[in-house]
Amino acid sequence: MMMLPSLMLVCIVGWLSSAEVSQAVWLSVPERKTKCVYESMQTGVVVSGEYFVMEDDHPEAPAVSIKVTSPSGQVLHRNSDVVHGHFDFTTSEAGEYMACFWVDDREEDVSVNIDWKTGIAARDWDSVARVEKIEGVELELRKLEGAVTAIHENILHLKSREATMRLASERTNARVAWLSCLSLGVCITVSTLQLLHLKQFFRKKKLI
Repeated sequence: MMMLPSLMLVCIVGWLSSAEVSQAVWLSVPERKTKCVYESMQTGVVVSGEYFVMEDDHPEAPAVSIKVTSPSGQVLHRNSDVVHGHFDFTTSEAGEYMACFWVDDREEDVSVNIDWKTGIAARDWDSVARVEKIEGVELELRKLEGAVTAIHENILHLKSREATMRLASERTNARVAWLSCLSLGVCITVSTLQLLHLKQFFRKKKLI
């Protein structure tokens, strides 16, 4: 009976580990056009990506070109005329990281699959298990610990972004309020001057 909770724990941990940020995206790259995927990430995130043409086992499979760039435009990975490739990097700045595909000499759409992994999902757990000599439940618990740490760091990052956005919103509201008061003051001043001018004009014409 004691084995059942352990097995359930392993299943839950395994499910949580596999539920980390790992997404396989299928793209249809139009002829002579560029198709991009992107993801917003913070600093210090490990990223691993693998891409391949859906017909890569065909002898005449079409080749694609790829360029991965950082938010500032730095090229992190570039490859031309390939049917399969892989890239790894660690983010050095926060923002949107983009992977763009295109086909140079092809008069039809090309299907590309990209497996984009970030954070704990991009870590090589087989190497960790060999180096630290851990396996089974201990390895799964290590994965869960990494997942919890990644979630905690992501929450802190979201709180920081929320605080920044809230301050920007408060500053914008304050500026709008001051602008509204200034506009109202200008309207009142102009109306008063117009009233005085009309009153003086009517007196000159002896209408009042």
